[in-house]
Amino acid sequence: MSLGYVTSHIDHNGVNTIEFFHPQSNSLPGRLLEELAQTIHGAGNDDDTKVIVLRSAGEKTFCAGASFDELAAIKTHDEGLQFFSGFAHVLNAMRKSPQFIIARIQGKCVGGGVGIAAAADYAIAAEGADIKLSELAVGIGPFVVGPAVERKIGLAAFGNLAIDATMWRNAEWAKRKGLYSELHASVDDMDESIQRLSYELAHSNPLAMLEMKKMLWKGTENWDQLLLQRAAISGSLVLGAFTRNAIEKFKAKTK
Repeated sequence: MSLGYVTSHIDHNGVNTIEFFHPQSNSLPGRLLEELAQTIHGAGNDDDTKVIVLRSAGEKTFCAGASFDELAAIKTHDEGLQFFSGFAHVLNAMRKSPQFIIARIQGKCVGGGVGIAAAADYAIAAEGADIKLSELAVGIGPFVVGPAVERKIGLAAFGNLAIDATMWRNAEWAKRKGLYSELHASVDDMDESIQRLSYELAHSNPLAMLEMKKMLWKGTENWDQLLLQRAAISGSLVLGAFTRNAIEKFKAKTK
């Protein structure tokens, strides 16, 4: 528990629930990113899985994005590329999964967490699931998650999030821009909707859903290369003096 986890459980209807957790507001160190990507990939290749529900543990935060401890520890270009590639692998695993992925967004999303919400095929959120792309505030930018966020909410809205990196947008804003497919007043209502939709999808034609997913993700076939190129940009920026100082100041604030 102290190091976080990724779990997967499939029920008798074929609903595969993947859950991740990290004690630091569900932030994602490299190890958990790789585990999450592998778990999503494995579920996608499982004939018994009809639909995937992606969720995190806890109440207030869906995902706080990158692990700042690991960001601060990056010392080489290769280490930077490897870390940011973890987010690329998660997003590409979600994109390539033949099953629809429903994201359960119970709390705030920051940075990479916004990217994961955007890469879901259908995101169902509860009030309080506010969002922020905070990367520029620590000297980098939302390069890896950018294609996923832009695809879902459009270039203008993505640009607003990326440029004003310290401003929270509320869950209603995210719903209005298309990041969230549904927004509910309570967690119970959110979970009821997730249960209903996952059951319906689990009993729908898997071949039809596969063809729909191909249709909805048309134009992203180059993401295997694109997201790694973006990871290299972030991996280079994180080594700069400006970013090193910004990360240390951020860590000092949170202590």
